[in-house]
Amino acid sequence: MNDPRVPRVALKGVSKLYGGKEAEPVRALTDASLTIEPGSFVAIEGPSGCGKTTMLNLLGLLDTPSSGTIEWDGERVDGLKERERARRRLTEIGFVFQRFHLIPTMTAQENVELPLRARGIARRERAERASELLGQVGLAPRRRAYPHQLSGGEEQRVAIARALANRPRLLLADEPTGELDSVNAAQVLALLTELHRATGASLVLVTHNPAIAAQAGHRVRMADGRILPGEAA
Repeated sequence: MNDPRVPRVALKGVSKLYGGKEAEPVRALTDASLTIEPGSFVAIEGPSGCGKTTMLNLLGLLDTPSSGTIEWDGERVDGLKERERARRRLTEIGFVFQRFHLIPTMTAQENVELPLRARGIARRERAERASELLGQVGLAPRRRAYPHQLSGGEEQRVAIARALANRPRLLLADEPTGELDSVNAAQVLALLTELHRATGASLVLVTHNPAIAAQAGHRVRMADGRILPGEAA
C-alpha cells in the first residue's frame, strides 16, 4: 500500500563527531550520503562500531549531525528545534530497538498505548488501536500479560506494535532480532516485512547479519564510519 505521506529522506554529506575540547573527538560517521525512497526497505549492514546506529539516530532525529544535512522531501530537518523534532519522532517515526524497552509495570496493551497517550488520544480510541495492533502481531490473547510473562519474541512483537501505534511514515529498527533465538528472529523479521508492505511506511533496519540484510530491497554496507563505495542510494 503506497502512502503519499511517506517522505523521501536524504542524508547529504553527513558526519558525526563525539567528544569535547578536553578529549580527542571520536568520528562516528564520515561524509555519509544516503536516500531512503518512500515505501522502501533498506538494510544498513556492518560490524559493531561501524556507525550503523549513529546513522539510524540521525534518520530518527534523535541526534543532529556535526556537518552535512538531513532532508525530508527537500525540507531540511537537521536544524529543527528539539520541540519540533520530538513532535516528529512521536507522530511520524516508529522505533524498534534490540532491547525491547517495555515498561515492566505495564501490560502489553498499556505499553502499546503509550505513544497514543503521549498524543492525548482518548482512552477508548487508544484501547481500540492497541487491541487492533496486538491482533496484527498475533498477541491479542496476551494483551493483559506483563513483560516478565512474555517470551523474548513476544516482547519484541509488543515493541513493534507500539512502534506502529501512531501510524508512522518511517519505521527504524536497530538490530531488532539481536536478542532473539533463530526461530523468533525469523518470525520478527517476517512480521516487520509484512507490516512494512501493509502500511507503506519506509523501513530502515540495522543489522550485522548478512542473511537478514539480504531480505531488504536495498542493502547499505558500512565500515569504520563510512558507507562503502557503491553502496549509497
